[in-house]
Amino acid sequence: MTPNKWWHYLLLTVIVSTLSAIAFIGIAVAIIYPSLPSLETLTDYRPKLPLRVYSEDGYLIEEFGEERRAYVKIEDVPKNMKDAVLAIEDRRFYQHGGIDTKGILRAIKNNITGVSHEGASTITMQVAKNFFTKPNGKRTLATKINEALLAIKIENNLSKDKILELYINQIYLGQRSYGFAAAAQVYFGKPLEKLNLAETAMLAGLPKAPSGYNPYLHPKRAIARQMEVLRDMQRYGFIEESVYKKALNQPLRFKASRQARDLSADYVAEMVRESLYATYQDEIYSSGLKVYTTVRKTNQEAANNALRDGILDYDARQGYRGPEKMLNLNSAVSEVDKEEITEALSDIDVSNGLIPAAITKISEKSITVHTKYGDDVEISGKGLALIQNTLNEKKPEKRLLRIGAVIRILNNAPSTPTGQWRVVQVPQVESALISIDPETGAIRALVGGFDFNRNKFNHATQAWRQPGSSFKPFIYSAALEKGYTPATIVEDAPLSFSSEETGNKEWTPQNYDATFDGPIRLRQALAKSKNMVAIRVLDSIGPSYAQDYITRFGFAAKNHPAYMTMALGAGSATPMQMANAYAVFANGGYRVNPYLITKIVDQNGKVISQSKFVTAKVDAPRVIDARNAFIMNSMMQDVVRYGTAAKASQLGRGDLAGKTGTTNDHYDAWFTGYSPKLVAVTWVGFDKPRRLGRNETGGSTALPIWIKYMASALRNVPETDMPIPDGVMALRIDPTTGIRADNDENGIYEYFYHENPPPEVETELPGMQDGGEAVPLSQPQQILQPNITMLPRNSAPRAQDQAARPKENSAGATAKPADTAKTDQAQQLLSPH
Repeated sequence: MTPNKWWHYLLLTVIVSTLSAIAFIGIAVAIIYPSLPSLETLTDYRPKLPLRVYSEDGYLIEEFGEERRAYVKIEDVPKNMKDAVLAIEDRRFYQHGGIDTKGILRAIKNNITGVSHEGASTITMQVAKNFFTKPNGKRTLATKINEALLAIKIENNLSKDKILELYINQIYLGQRSYGFAAAAQVYFGKPLEKLNLAETAMLAGLPKAPSGYNPYLHPKRAIARQMEVLRDMQRYGFIEESVYKKALNQPLRFKASRQARDLSADYVAEMVRESLYATYQDEIYSSGLKVYTTVRKTNQEAANNALRDGILDYDARQGYRGPEKMLNLNSAVSEVDKEEITEALSDIDVSNGLIPAAITKISEKSITVHTKYGDDVEISGKGLALIQNTLNEKKPEKRLLRIGAVIRILNNAPSTPTGQWRVVQVPQVESALISIDPETGAIRALVGGFDFNRNKFNHATQAWRQPGSSFKPFIYSAALEKGYTPATIVEDAPLSFSSEETGNKEWTPQNYDATFDGPIRLRQALAKSKNMVAIRVLDSIGPSYAQDYITRFGFAAKNHPAYMTMALGAGSATPMQMANAYAVFANGGYRVNPYLITKIVDQNGKVISQSKFVTAKVDAPRVIDARNAFIMNSMMQDVVRYGTAAKASQLGRGDLAGKTGTTNDHYDAWFTGYSPKLVAVTWVGFDKPRRLGRNETGGSTALPIWIKYMASALRNVPETDMPIPDGVMALRIDPTTGIRADNDENGIYEYFYHENPPPEVETELPGMQDGGEAVPLSQPQQILQPNITMLPRNSAPRAQDQAARPKENSAGATAKPADTAKTDQAQQLLSPH
């Protein structure tokens, strides 16, 4: 037929164009299809899984890797999750063959008519794009043809369920999360199966534009997209109308932290990362290894809260230092001004929950602030305690605060509707808390500083500081093996030493309160932390003997020179060393090794490394006599009952023991204490040693942190009494003279080694005469040595130890700044063996 009408020509043109297009596509397929990449990447899918660090009880602490990912099989994906993805992304997924022709025509129609703006990309095409197209590459026609052909090839080689499984695990969903299982943890802190329908729909809406619909950055836009997902689920029959309406009203509770974790323990995570990196290098970041630590969630959270609150309380006692910066704002702050405030605060990081905010309204009784997150908060009453003085200042030129001042606020009750806000400031002081199981050495909690993101230096394992009076129990323990008893009377009177005796210069030590009690029992002297008594005891037993004796507790002799100042803890130790040493007293005399990693599991669930550890009373070496440990425990219990740590009696437990520590010039504050089931050490000080402030001692600064931690950590732990070992006897003594009481009514009970009872009559006992010379025992003492296992001494001094020699202070004691080098002990406790 010869065309003779215009529409004949039009029809012919359409037919020829269609046939040409089909021919072109056929040629393209014939040429391109054979050259398409192999599908081995999909058929043998091995996603880059990050290194994950967990607590002992299975809570995620941290992920290390470029991609946050958690692989989940299709049969384990909840139906709501699959339905939500299909409804919004590709509802004909199970009907088409990789390219949805009907979907393409529908998208063209809707886009032209303006009904909606939608694409025609199928889930299979998105899989092809995610696996085979270079990220952020240029989207050309050839690229799209390749992806379409790949989609067909994928459909011919993989089942629909496998394709959907790949999509659900590979798609990028923002916050470095890949796959819906990882995103569920990042945004909601839940596994997929725990999400409600509203939360599921929120995640299903992210693939279109992860950054544009990120609920942390664009909450309104994210909710609008979530409602679109729910609407499509209802429209296309995935859910009923009633379910749809219910989901619209379900709350969305996002994680307060944008980290993909359940438990905050940054210093623990970093210790694990460093240990594994030393072995596996960069492979750890895509290895999928799971590392289980000894840390427990209850203990770690208690440590986090105790240290933060204790340091903020200390900082408040030192007074308000002023705003971090000033923004130029008018007296009447508008909504436009608030947007500028949000922008200005965007570069200021939140520090351990301390949120940056700018004052927008101020009076003597309240302030209103606009936070980094765009919220307006009014603070009054007790929440203004830190800045109340400056608010009450009558002279305008002396007021530290005005509209535009950038301050920090903290919510003490984030779970309540309105919160409980107070004004705080970022502290300059640092602190550490470490807690271990004395029976095994397992680290139950570790906080190495106020804020890991501000200061990654781990003060719990790396800070070599003077232990101060918290070191005295080791001197007293040595004295028990030299014939001293808790009833021994020692003179608490002034002393003076020459430069030859101190190894430095003349030294006239003082008691903390500058008073002297005269003759005093050893038990009382430890409870009251009498410096003169500790020095006389050390002089009597000999500094060299004491230096050798303390190695039983894990201390290196080189870090504690054999001078008189050793009695006051003028050497250097880390909080972890102190915890390990006090564990010897807590467990009855055994040396255990601190360790952090229990096991390492590969991505298939196979245990590839398991820690081996010794246990007290089982296979740990005994390093001090059980009687020594028992008597020292009894003496340190009195420190808690009526001594320098009497505040700890508020815990209402009878099995607590410990010792406060305050170094010369108040540079360092310690409390080292324990129950027979848990040891905890707290330390407070500045990185560059300087005074903590007047009256800032171990008892007032470090002890409150310890008390708050132990109150939570021991909440469900029953009291445990240390059994009296064989060879210990309890006898009545005269509390004034320390001799055997002449009748039961005039004395108090005291513990003694059976071979070293108190004298029947008053005699001269080990001590010091006014001239400073030791007085021998009036009768020979038989010293029975138990079956002690002496561990090998530490190796020769490290280079950094020799380079950073102690710096003498005014009293002749030493003050050693925090060592910025990594220490051997951190690695020793990490590696499973």
